[in-house]
Amino acid sequence: MLVQRVVMPVSGRESWTLLGDDGEVVEPAERYLAYLAAIERSPNTVRAYAVSLKLWFEFLGHASVGWDEAGVEDVARFVAWLRAPAGNVIVLAGGTGAREPSTVNRYLAGVFGFYDHHARTGLQISAELVSWRRISRGSYKPFLHHVTKGRPIPVRPVKLHVPPRAPRTLEAEQIVAVLAACEHLRDRFLLSLLAETGMRVGQALGLRHADFVSRKREVHIVPRAGNANGARAKLRSAAVVPVSVPLVRLYSEYMHVEYGGIDSDYVFVNLFGGRVGAAMTYPAVHQLIGRIAARTGISFTAHVLRHSHATDMVRRGVPIEVVARLLTHRSSTTTSQVYVHLGAADIREALTRAGVWHEEEAR
Repeated sequence: MLVQRVVMPVSGRESWTLLGDDGEVVEPAERYLAYLAAIERSPNTVRAYAVSLKLWFEFLGHASVGWDEAGVEDVARFVAWLRAPAGNVIVLAGGTGAREPSTVNRYLAGVFGFYDHHARTGLQISAELVSWRRISRGSYKPFLHHVTKGRPIPVRPVKLHVPPRAPRTLEAEQIVAVLAACEHLRDRFLLSLLAETGMRVGQALGLRHADFVSRKREVHIVPRAGNANGARAKLRSAAVVPVSVPLVRLYSEYMHVEYGGIDSDYVFVNLFGGRVGAAMTYPAVHQLIGRIAARTGISFTAHVLRHSHATDMVRRGVPIEVVARLLTHRSSTTTSQVYVHLGAADIREALTRAGVWHEEEAR
């Protein structure tokens, strides 16, 4: 089977589909993937779900089970197959499977989303793979009962436990070293922007000059579907992020010294290679970070800069709601789950700052 990239003929939007061993489109999978594309899910999301369905249909082929005949037991076997896909491999207790639990859960999300879609469009047998947890009819009303209004809510019947893991971050001295290693103002401005705001790469690459409001010291992150470089903001509505005076000055210096007379709406463009003036792409940022990592000996990614900024804010006592707003998360719950992994030193410092402990006791 093959996950195939496709481009919509009218809109030019990118999407993905699943081809069988005979080269034909796997029709049930295509219906779900087309639905995801129609509701404007990210092409990366569609691709991830297409990969999940590719593995699922390959497993069903090995197990000689029809996709519309599968049940929860087959999903459990699928999980075991993912963890030890080779027939002669056994995962011992306490051993490491072929795929991490978080990876398996991503695949399961695609599979259950696929069956949930078909169940809602009338395929009764696949509804067995959509488990429903009903709210109690007694007088007790659980927390957030009002959100569901007593209706059944979908829960995934199979899911692996993923141990919590703190995000990888850089120390302040390492970030300074990374910025100092940049040879060009554009690169220093880009990495400074990511490190100071925690902005996603796609959000930065999609910026237009009108989005950088120097006089107000703020950046407007605007979701746009037609970015020439494929940049995606991962937002439903525009967000405003404050920036510092030094960052505004760095932007101005970049504009005057390197950008010059380039005729483009995009803030980040090719200046030293490729088609000069074209919007900078994801691979170009990846290559830039690779060069700086090799130059400094500091291993990092653009997302590590985001993690570093968010973790620093949490440790400084910035309210989680504010951190979520700055990171453009839809919910502060997401922010809390990812970044609130405080160690004993963090807890001690927070108690001291709140006046629960005195400084002498903290020592």
